[in-house]
Amino acid sequence: MNIGIIGLGDMGKLYAKAFAKVGYSVYGCDMPQYKDKLVEELTPLGIKVLNDGHQVSAKADLIIYSVEAETIVQVVAEYGPSAKPGAIIAGQTSVKTPEIEAFEKYLPDDVFIVTIHALHGPGFAPDKQKLAIIPHRSNEKVYQQMLDIFTAIGSDIVEIPDYHEHDKIVADTQAVTHVGFESMGTAWKEAGFFPWENGSYIGGIDNVKILTTLRIFSYKAHVYAGLAILNPYARQQVKRYAVSESELFKLMIQEQETEFRERIYRARDFVFHESRKPILLNDSVMREFSLSAHAAERKPNSHLSLLSMVDAWYHLGVNPYDNLICQTPPFRLRLGIAEYLFKNDELLEESIKAALYDKSIRGDDLEFHSAVREWSSIIGYGDMKGYKEHFNQVKEFFGDRLEQGRVQSAELIRRLME
Repeated sequence: MNIGIIGLGDMGKLYAKAFAKVGYSVYGCDMPQYKDKLVEELTPLGIKVLNDGHQVSAKADLIIYSVEAETIVQVVAEYGPSAKPGAIIAGQTSVKTPEIEAFEKYLPDDVFIVTIHALHGPGFAPDKQKLAIIPHRSNEKVYQQMLDIFTAIGSDIVEIPDYHEHDKIVADTQAVTHVGFESMGTAWKEAGFFPWENGSYIGGIDNVKILTTLRIFSYKAHVYAGLAILNPYARQQVKRYAVSESELFKLMIQEQETEFRERIYRARDFVFHESRKPILLNDSVMREFSLSAHAAERKPNSHLSLLSMVDAWYHLGVNPYDNLICQTPPFRLRLGIAEYLFKNDELLEESIKAALYDKSIRGDDLEFHSAVREWSSIIGYGDMKGYKEHFNQVKEFFGDRLEQGRVQSAELIRRLME
């Protein structure tokens, strides 16, 4: 089978190399200005770089569109009609609703559609990484071909029967997860300090928060913007997260302890029910990965970002453990540190008291509250440009620490997944 990849960016190249390595004939293309560099990089690996998607489509039995979610309609409109009869078409975007709509509108009737979603970033090779396969216009033979192709490169395959189900899960595991960490990064930027220099952000849970935030901001804004704005289920879930955070923050500043506790415990009992298999992150590993030179100076933290997430899951009726079938490393880490907080009675009590009565961190919580509102509004308005600008401002604030965070977070993920 010939495999064609339209879009040889970070993920497109990653999968082109993986397919070529196991013996598939691989063809690809990207924008004309990148061709010479791609030829130099990929030709020695046996990957043929062609001029455009028409040429790739003429060769390929499987065509993978590996382009930004916001451009998928435009690219499929241009190259989709060139697909060979009987070809299998897939997309690599993280949001399937606009992708499937484009496929249905612009692809010939005599091709199959079995789409995919790699649940990892370009920093990880496909081997042993989760990849969702979602049939749309298929049959048993074609679907088995797709399973065989991705099994050959070592993907840990997740089968999802419907793209709507996929987008609902991804709204939780990616869009809302990213907004939580993006809000932390924005809050630290607006407060004007690096969290590893502040005693309220020292310790196992906060090491994970900081490294995951740096990891997210080390990648490209368009990836996260597409996930949040183009997913029809994301806005509802992000809005719920913002409402949960706002309501909890109001109870905090009013020191309404009884109602605050009842709300936290109600959410805890729903999300972390004893019937659910825990993740059990390793505390000693989390404590190892600190960017601070003053690990002994830890101060209590409200962990408002985690309290809000668990409250939002409760109000949405979402069991996040079910969504682990489409887990990404940031989502697993976020669920893991929320679990760690809510199942540690002493730490949860410290968090509740800090949230209600510790005025020394109230300013930080106010910055986080404002940041959640900003991100929720941007997503609610569908402001793609504003999302990217907001993201890149925070990215610039962290500067050269992003690469260190990305490297350390990758090692942290590896250690915690063992």
